[in-house]
Amino acid sequence: MKIESMDAMTAPTLVPAHEGRLKEKVAIITGSARGIGATTALTFAREGARVVICDVNAELGKQLATQINNALGNGLPAAIFLPVNVADGDSVNQLIADTVKQFGRLDILVNNAGVTRDAQLKKMTDEEFDFVIDINLKGVFNCGRAAAQQMLAQGEGGVILNAASIVGLDGNFGQTNYASTKAGVVAMTKVWARELGPKGIRVNAVAPGFIETPMTAKMPDKVYNMMVERTPLRRAGQAQDVANAYLWLAGDEASFVNGVVLRVDGGIVIGT
Repeated sequence: MKIESMDAMTAPTLVPAHEGRLKEKVAIITGSARGIGATTALTFAREGARVVICDVNAELGKQLATQINNALGNGLPAAIFLPVNVADGDSVNQLIADTVKQFGRLDILVNNAGVTRDAQLKKMTDEEFDFVIDINLKGVFNCGRAAAQQMLAQGEGGVILNAASIVGLDGNFGQTNYASTKAGVVAMTKVWARELGPKGIRVNAVAPGFIETPMTAKMPDKVYNMMVERTPLRRAGQAQDVANAYLWLAGDEASFVNGVVLRVDGGIVIGT
């Protein structure tokens, strides 16, 4: 194989850092009324994106959209709220249609919506298993399919980012349902990266570790401290740590990154 000299190669493109990395991009972030999703919405909006906040919690979602618009709107909506049930394909299709009606296009999907219903295998009910599967796995499928169809119709590429988890890679006690969904998300990410990559649509996943969210705030101190102790960096992750990973993967700085699962976990090792 012929190796060209550096002089003959195309000079690298300089990508502006920290300002306007998502300028004029339209991004849907599911489950974004609070927690990691809300922080991601704020982060994307600060970087110039038009953000669609979607959740089953309309009150919090509308509050966040108002907060973003008051800070960043400049006379135009930087964010809107749209309700969605990701487990319902019709609801997801309506979300995509309403997004395009409002902003004219769709460039980025962050499949962030997720739930837990933990129990040991011998005690887990069908309802607990099915509920988590419907939101965390079928919901990602529904949103990914609808977003891909829109991006393909536009013909200008796009980015799909999926919320996996280290639990989907390593397993965790009492989380048969949750771990199964996140392992499935990893598999879908790799399949979609192969299918959609030739059309310029990049698909990646982020696998958070122990992150401080409204859910972890309810943890007993003993459990919280144990998780921090298992993390080599000796702290819990922050929602901003995950949002920063989504931001990098969504932007041009990651233009040759496709089909990866990025761990954002401080090096944690989950035990039993």
